[in-house]
Amino acid sequence: MSIKSLTPLDGRYEAITKPLGDFFSEWALMKYRCHVEIEWLITMATNPAFSEVRTFTNDEIQFLRNIVINFDEEVALKIKAIEKITNHDVKAVEYFIRETLSATSLRDVLEFIHFSCTSEDINNLSYALMLKHGIQDVWLPAAVKLVSEVASKAEALKAVPMLAYTHGQHASPTTIGKELAVFVYRWNRQFKQIRSLEYLGKFNGAVGNFNAHYIAYPEVPWEKVAQTFVEGLGLIYNPLTTQIESHDYVAECFHAINRFNNIVLDFDRDMWLYISLGYFKQKTVSGEVGSSTMPHKVNPIDFENSEANLGLSNALLDHLANKLPISRLQRDLSDSSAQRNIGSAIAYSHLALVYASKGFGKTLVNTQAMNNHLENAWEVLSEAIQTVMRKNGHTNPYDKLKELTRGKEIGAVATKAFIESLDLPAADKTRLLALTPEKYIGLATELIKHIQQ
Repeated sequence: MSIKSLTPLDGRYEAITKPLGDFFSEWALMKYRCHVEIEWLITMATNPAFSEVRTFTNDEIQFLRNIVINFDEEVALKIKAIEKITNHDVKAVEYFIRETLSATSLRDVLEFIHFSCTSEDINNLSYALMLKHGIQDVWLPAAVKLVSEVASKAEALKAVPMLAYTHGQHASPTTIGKELAVFVYRWNRQFKQIRSLEYLGKFNGAVGNFNAHYIAYPEVPWEKVAQTFVEGLGLIYNPLTTQIESHDYVAECFHAINRFNNIVLDFDRDMWLYISLGYFKQKTVSGEVGSSTMPHKVNPIDFENSEANLGLSNALLDHLANKLPISRLQRDLSDSSAQRNIGSAIAYSHLALVYASKGFGKTLVNTQAMNNHLENAWEVLSEAIQTVMRKNGHTNPYDKLKELTRGKEIGAVATKAFIESLDLPAADKTRLLALTPEKYIGLATELIKHIQQ
């Protein structure tokens, strides 16, 4: 970490975002480019149709793959040095591989490195692999961790009653566990979509027609070869493109993460409000300071930090999702510069997940505060009372309860006196008289089961 880092992702928050560097940094892009170039060379060597490319020995194949396995910063700097001369990043990778093989038994196949490829054949596959592996290996585990923690607490607190708020005003009671479960259910729906995302790749030359491929090897079934190669990398084959893969799947991916982010944002704000209401306390950490002037403060800074980074992530994701699928004619270069910010978009989201999880882990439920609010909110039982009155044929029960309760503070005595005055069947009256705000939670406890589906 450098104290002069331009963004907090590589500075203040480097310890959290560092794992993403293996997938979204310039170093990672170079490594994935080498991977694609080498696997294409090996593919040609194993296909008899490319008679000019001899079969490689097992040692030669391992040597080639070790270039990727052993890829480090020193190798990346060699490629950067070549790029200073070529002023072309993909060509620099090709020249690096040629240089690496020039003094080996593979020097006879140098001209088949990057054979028939346009730069975008290498780049689109590299970015697809980066995105797939970065999401699945780093972002998704952080998301799963947060959701698992919230699900666990939802189960533990499923029967703890809490006053609900609609429009910021007292509403029919619920349980804190059920309210947490709502977020878990929403997140789990997004997981299904995120896990089913397709990462597409194309491998068809300068304008997507296999022009150079066909003129060199007219007898090769190029579509089949390209599909087998792309699928062998673990991607979905896109058969119909211009020079670039159309990036529609990238937009789908970013929209999915954007939706997940928005649920986290909703969660952060609700947790912030629950803490403000006193429904959750925050664990104190020895040595930490909450305010530079107010010693008593324990601020919900982790949720606030998460909220801020979600905004940054969504801004980038939204821009990339809208920009990348649009390219002039057969291609323009604007997608290239934009794609270099994919890592930042994912990293801000990842950072937000970590801080939301951290903040949630520092909370303790405060049942006393919840009970105090419930004990002073007998007016919320007006819904129950007027509904039972409706059932039993009373005229305008809503208006009668409105007159009794709207904008007023009433307690147990006044509520029970009103119930006693009603002409109701004994069973209904007994049930209403036994009702208290903390008991008026409907099926909240049972609804928790849906987070397991």
